Amino acid sequence: MRFKNSIYLSLFTALVGFTSCQNSSSETETPETPDKPNIVLIFADDMGYGDLGVYGATQWKTPHLDQLAADGVRFNQFYVPHAVCSASRAALMTGTYANRLEIFGALDHTAKHGLNPEETTIAEMLKANGYATGMVGKWHLGHQAPFLPTEQGFDSYYGLPYSNDMWPHHPEVKDYYPPLPLYQNTAVIDTLDDQSMLTTNYTEKALEFIEQSKDQPFFLYLAHSMTHVPLFVSEKFKGKSEQGLYGDVMMEVDWSVGQVRKKLEELGLADNTMIIFTSDNGPWLSYGGHAGLTAGLREGKGTSWDGGIREPGIFVWPNHFPAGKVENQAAMTIDILPTLAEITGSKLPDLPIDGRSILPMLEGQEMEPKPYYAYYNRNELQAVIYGKWKMVMPHSYRSIPEGTVMRNDGIPVKYHMLNLDKAALFDLSSDPNETTDVAAKNPEIVAQMNQFAEQARADMGDALTESEGSNLRKHGAIEE
Repeated sequence: MRFKNSIYLSLFTALVGFTSCQNSSSETETPETPDKPNIVLIFADDMGYGDLGVYGATQWKTPHLDQLAADGVRFNQFYVPHAVCSASRAALMTGTYANRLEIFGALDHTAKHGLNPEETTIAEMLKANGYATGMVGKWHLGHQAPFLPTEQGFDSYYGLPYSNDMWPHHPEVKDYYPPLPLYQNTAVIDTLDDQSMLTTNYTEKALEFIEQSKDQPFFLYLAHSMTHVPLFVSEKFKGKSEQGLYGDVMMEVDWSVGQVRKKLEELGLADNTMIIFTSDNGPWLSYGGHAGLTAGLREGKGTSWDGGIREPGIFVWPNHFPAGKVENQAAMTIDILPTLAEITGSKLPDLPIDGRSILPMLEGQEMEPKPYYAYYNRNELQAVIYGKWKMVMPHSYRSIPEGTVMRNDGIPVKYHMLNLDKAALFDLSSDPNETTDVAAKNPEIVAQMNQFAEQARADMGDALTESEGSNLRKHGAIEE
């Protein structure tokens, strides 16, 4: 196979709210921290906004995650830009909207493309600054050789190349998928028919990486396959929650976080390690008792309502970020890369990115709001978020019909499609569940949000309005 790659890059950077943080931040390394902090980024899968005790869960316990929140900054409005696996992960890894990079949906075993190697990932950025880089867990940015984690800045990789339901036992498309491959670096070392030890094995590999990297700055990306269906849990947590299997799985993910923190403490690394915890999108509600909680937010995974894109967001860095702070300013996963660049004194990517450093916010300061965008499907601009305001654009979205009897056996119920015929404005500070359209009462806000939307359409396009963006780049592709 030979790698086929083309990049379309424009210098169009004048639009408000885009391509921030383009200058190197090497001069801004935190003066009181001569040693670069270790970075541990923990990314859950399909976890709901209400799945942590500190965010409202009551039928299972998450003491380690609750303690993590008590030790750092907990966001009330922390977003992903895409409510689906691959797109969300591309945005996280690059600080750039995935639709700009031509990554949509959830790549499966038939995909001949992936994240373009010419994009700079968090791992590549930090590796260039002397960091050891390791990934454990779900990748989902291309399973072909040129797109695997070890080709995208990670020194080592252990995990699944895509979602854990992409296997022969899928409840709706049996025998479509091949056996589920488990990778060590670039080699398939096993195929899984039982995933009950997956969270435990991920945790053990993460601890090994920390131990092996303790003498230099390191970046660990721990991307749990849980709580994505099919749900599996080890014997040590089976039957431990009041809720059932989903609660058991949540408790094991929480245990994993505790194990990572314990290892950091044992090695004397806790005070110089920054930990970030969030998830790729909201819960897959059609799976009923096998799905997480939105804490009352509207809809779930696969939609741009807040139930699909608002996630737990916890940032901990002892003696740097205030402990126990609840942050009400809006931020997004695209902000993680530029924030880490500023903290570590790393050079930002050469290609334009969309996130900005939220380090001042994490240190307790107010920042000017910026527009954030929620894209879904094939480049549909479905929502604009600006501070406490959110405008949802006319579009079709999936929902569970009222009165549906939900299941608790890993078999999903059927969605139906609803149409939002007119743009709606919501004040999330008073209406986080997006129940009351206040557009008529706030014409000046509507005008501002429409202006942001037009800027996004000119920059990245919008299939809903048949707009073509002028600053799009290509995914990486292979041909045999």
